[in-house]
Amino acid sequence: MFFIKIFMLMLILGGSSYIGIVFSKKYFDRAKELKDMKNALNMFATKIKFTYEPIPSIFSDISLKVDGNVSKIFNVATTEMKDKQAGEAWNYALDNVNTNMNNEDKGVIKNLGRMLGQTDLDGQLSEIELVSDFLDTQIQKAESERSKNEKMYRTLGIVVGLTIVIILI
Repeated sequence: MFFIKIFMLMLILGGSSYIGIVFSKKYFDRAKELKDMKNALNMFATKIKFTYEPIPSIFSDISLKVDGNVSKIFNVATTEMKDKQAGEAWNYALDNVNTNMNNEDKGVIKNLGRMLGQTDLDGQLSEIELVSDFLDTQIQKAESERSKNEKMYRTLGIVVGLTIVIILI
């Protein structure tokens, strides 16, 4: 009976610690996704400038080179460009792919959709550069939130678990 009680208490402690880690991971993932998006936009600008390929082809290539949710965004946008204009497909992909980005991040990235496929090469490149600059600010905010909240949630998970264990002893 004593071993069952110890096992259950350890299970509670482990479970609450795991929950704290899961909550803290979203801050790490948000910062990573923003960095991946910035890299993907840099690839997009380079390809648009030097290859003159159509946007769906470039998006398809980028979706293969980046990973995670950013890859899904570019993949969904490529698929949607068969029926919609590039800007509409881009906004649709941002709205429908489940990411760790918050609404402010998505709003910054959606700015790219305004001129996507609508202007000449220079207009699109300047819009990509502008969004990339805004992403730098968002990345700094995400890193700041990560450093503050990641440790807090991990610690909170352990403390809550220990509190429950102490109460049950």
